[in-house]
Amino acid sequence: MGEDNTKTIILNVNGRDRKIHDVRNSDTLADVLRNKLGLLGTKISCDEGACGACTVIVDGEAALSCMVLAVSMEGKSIVTIEGLSSGNELHPIQEAYLEERGYACGYCTPGFVMTTKVLLDHNPNPTKAEIKEAIAGNICHCGVYEHIEKAIEKAAEKIRAGE
Repeated sequence: MGEDNTKTIILNVNGRDRKIHDVRNSDTLADVLRNKLGLLGTKISCDEGACGACTVIVDGEAALSCMVLAVSMEGKSIVTIEGLSSGNELHPIQEAYLEERGYACGYCTPGFVMTTKVLLDHNPNPTKAEIKEAIAGNICHCGVYEHIEKAIEKAAEKIRAGE
C-alpha cells in the first residue's frame, strides 16, 4: 500500500480483468464499480444493504455491492447489469422486464434484474412463492411488484424456450 493508503487491484467484471488504481481498503464494490469503472447501472440507494438496488452477481450468487469491500473481490467473477446484454441484444430477462413493464422510475430495476438472473440460474421454473421470496430483499418505491413478478415469470418462459 502506498503512502496515501490506496492500492491497485484487479477485478474481473463482466468477463474482463480490470486494473483499478487508488482503491482504499474501505471502498465498497458499489463505489468502485460506479466511480472507478463508470458502471452506473449498479445503484446506491440505502447504502446499508436494505434495498437491493446495488445487487450484482459474484461467483454466481447475488451480492449487495454496497456491503462488500472491493479489495475482497479480487479473484472473483463479478457481473453487473451492463454485463447481461450481448452488444445491442438484450438478455431475455431484460426483454421480459420491458415487455411486462417491470419498472416504473427504473432506479431499482438493475437490482431486481440481477436478482432475477440468479433466481432463474438456480431455478428455471420458480413458483409465485419462490419468486416473491427471491425478490424479498429488493425494494421498489414505486410499488410495481405485480409487474416485476410477471416479468420474472415471462423471463423464465423465455429462457426455458431458449429465446
